[in-house]
Amino acid sequence: MMRKLLATLLATVMCLTMIAGCGASGGAPAEGTTEAAAGGSDWAYIQDKGEMVIGMTLFAPMNYYDDNNEFVGFDTELANAVAEKLGIKVKFEEINWDSKEVELNSKNIDCIWNGMCITEERKQNMSMTDPYLKNTQAMVMKADREAEIMKDVSGLTVTAEQGSTGEGKIDGSIEDDETVKVSAKEYFAHSNYVASDSMAKALMEVKSGTADIAVVDSVCALAMVRPDSDYSDMVVNMDNQFGDQEYGIAFRKGSDAEDVISDAIEELYKEGVVEEIAAKYGLSDALIKDD
Repeated sequence: MMRKLLATLLATVMCLTMIAGCGASGGAPAEGTTEAAAGGSDWAYIQDKGEMVIGMTLFAPMNYYDDNNEFVGFDTELANAVAEKLGIKVKFEEINWDSKEVELNSKNIDCIWNGMCITEERKQNMSMTDPYLKNTQAMVMKADREAEIMKDVSGLTVTAEQGSTGEGKIDGSIEDDETVKVSAKEYFAHSNYVASDSMAKALMEVKSGTADIAVVDSVCALAMVRPDSDYSDMVVNMDNQFGDQEYGIAFRKGSDAEDVISDAIEELYKEGVVEEIAAKYGLSDALIKDD
């Protein structure tokens, strides 16, 4: 009995010694582990990789492929300008917008830079830059049905991107504020809501007739619904004014990368680069000028 007890005690001591030797408390990170992975600087983690992975969905004029299949857009060009200034590369990763925070926190992406509206909930869960573009929610519908739809939306099918501000306004998860003229939650209370994978797909639902109305960012609607576009038979209506929003760039909560990127953007403002890119994409009036 005594021999068994001594053997057990000896095994316990050896186990504790091995754990201490592995650096379980206060030891240096294992070889190949970045400082950020060990709970340090997020910016150092990005620098170690040599690239910043940007989560986004495809929609004009922020991130999209043009007629020559070139990947362009206001956010695309601004991110590339920031990366060049900071000496890193950027990689754009298309994501499911409804899973954007999961993608960010799991480090599948390093930031969300894709015309994302700033909300109180998002500010609580992520570190966000100062706003850089103004936005609101627009209703998009077939032009020949505009008068009928605007008269009464009861029983009609409305769609928005899952996880978007449009969806949040419709289901009430994003509260109305003093900028709201009409509450989207009340306005669509008797409509049938169906989520779409993206704002571009929400517009396609209206185009195909599977939805009557798409609620999307005005920045997106005005860029994509034009007489020379695939949506020439559709119209953008913003009479209801569901509220003003502003776009920001999001990073992991507490990330020091947010300050680095914000400082780089501030320099690009001073150099006139931000306004130059905004003018290229017809966003001069929506641009929030850096003071």
